[in-house]
Amino acid sequence: MELTRFKTSINRLKRQFLSRVALMRALLIMLVFACIALSWFLLRSPLSYLRLISSSPLPSTNGRTNFLFLGIGGDGHEAPDLTDTMILLSVKTDGARPVLISLPRDFWVPSLRAKINTAYFYGKQKQGIAGGLTLAKSSVSEIINQPVHFAVVFNFSTFSRGIDLVGGLEINVPRTFDDYKYPLPGKENDPCDGDPEYSCRYEHLHFEAGPQHLDGSTALKYVRSRNSPDPEEGSDFARSRRQEQVISAFRAKLVSRSVLRHPRIYRDLYRLFSSSLLTDISPQHYFALARLALSARNQPLKNITLSEPDQLYHPPISPEHDNQWVLVPKNNDPQSLFDFVSGHLK
Repeated sequence: MELTRFKTSINRLKRQFLSRVALMRALLIMLVFACIALSWFLLRSPLSYLRLISSSPLPSTNGRTNFLFLGIGGDGHEAPDLTDTMILLSVKTDGARPVLISLPRDFWVPSLRAKINTAYFYGKQKQGIAGGLTLAKSSVSEIINQPVHFAVVFNFSTFSRGIDLVGGLEINVPRTFDDYKYPLPGKENDPCDGDPEYSCRYEHLHFEAGPQHLDGSTALKYVRSRNSPDPEEGSDFARSRRQEQVISAFRAKLVSRSVLRHPRIYRDLYRLFSSSLLTDISPQHYFALARLALSARNQPLKNITLSEPDQLYHPPISPEHDNQWVLVPKNNDPQSLFDFVSGHLK
């Protein structure tokens, strides 16, 4: 009798966790890419699921597990390992609202004596991918005084192809803007037949305010644009806001009826991301990661951007920062920034 009850409980759990719809909805909160890989891993093999029941618990600090997402240009781009996108996702183990913190790439890291977007590059140069992940995590911890438990690296071509797989995104562009100097991959050193403006190296982008349907290529340009003459749009802070907007739209699309009706889309996404994602999340943490996602599945993301002049400022270019244009905590007071971040994580 007890054995029958046990088998019934196990079967009930298997149906719950192996349901395509339920599991995908649960894991999406872990932020798009890592969730797709994890969910398809569970869907494709019940035996894998059973092995994961005894997996290790996720590390956490003050009840939170923090994930760092790094976006790189990848092969074919100038400086392919510089992280143009840096986002910290903090998820509370009790299912409270997850927090998404966008980190500007020009943030100065004192111990590194370089900008935060170089950390992965330098670490990878010295100790390979693992070294890049480790240095990126420690550098982010240094500037916001929060631990980073895991890191995930994705390249932008993967991001673009993933959006195409779900049929594009519906985005409400808040302001009309142009970017006359969006760099064209592979054209960085083109002499442009002597053109002093090097116009052939750039593409003119135009985005009209209002609802827009963006395919993968256009969405990528939307989130990477930062050279608009409009000061409200031509900055890394504006780009961070657009990145958050597109991530939220992608997350919503993944649980839309148009995608849920076609499980092959998840299979294709898994294949795409599993071949290009780099992470230090090990299989022994998959089941605990799924449980964490389940606990937060109905909570909206809380978006936080570290920006100038509220939390950061641009000091005069000087040897103190190796004559680079950088961002540092407002009033040179790191503690105020630490307090700001920790206040949103309570």
